[in-house]
Amino acid sequence: MNDRFLINKTAVVTGAGQGVGQGIAISLAERGATVALLGRSLEKLETSRNLIEQAGGKAITIAVDVKNAGELAAAIERVVNETGGIQILVNNAQEVPLGTLLAVAEEKIEAGWQSGPMATLRLMKLCYPYLRGDGVIINLASSVGMRWDMSGYGAYAAVKEAIRSISRAAACEWGAEGIRCNVILPHAMSPGLKTWTENRPQEAAEFIASIPLRRIGECKEDIGDFVSMLCSDHSRYVNGQTIALDGGQARVS
Repeated sequence: MNDRFLINKTAVVTGAGQGVGQGIAISLAERGATVALLGRSLEKLETSRNLIEQAGGKAITIAVDVKNAGELAAAIERVVNETGGIQILVNNAQEVPLGTLLAVAEEKIEAGWQSGPMATLRLMKLCYPYLRGDGVIINLASSVGMRWDMSGYGAYAAVKEAIRSISRAAACEWGAEGIRCNVILPHAMSPGLKTWTENRPQEAAEFIASIPLRRIGECKEDIGDFVSMLCSDHSRYVNGQTIALDGGQARVS
């Protein structure tokens, strides 16, 4: 397999300033793609760009609030103007509404909805004209939707499961136009997960013990590199799937 199998491709990655988004962006760039890094913090995006450019890759940074439809439209217009098109879209950004149903604030749920399924759908529709023919969409959901005990995670699971439904619809509606859409459920040591493991050590220990491989994944090597392969012609017949990148923990249905 040629390591530069994404050369001449442009990828848009949201939430690319840290964690899983950064790992995916770095991997796509290593495979030859020009990566448009989108996120709220320009400083974090510049860190990701520096890492990519130090490794010989190409990236542009665009500070954007994914909850703002106008900012998303302007960002995609800029990407197309600067790179000539879009072949890959990775929807990673997500504000996380955690808490029991009685405790979680409605504004947190709304922020989770707007940053998750609504931003995902808006970007899919904005990128659709450019993805037609040979485009790939990777949307990020969560295995939290497969937990039997949803206590404290109901709102978060709800917004993530909505992303899965939207993705499946896109795979069916747009497949004939050459657009593939898949979902990944990643476990990786992102800043958010690191904070969670530090704040809830007993729950985190039980969580890791439930992973057959007994470890949490790496953002670039375990998640990013798989996404790169999923975006390539080596995975050209994979469409409409939900794939758990979690060391074997989740049972996906």
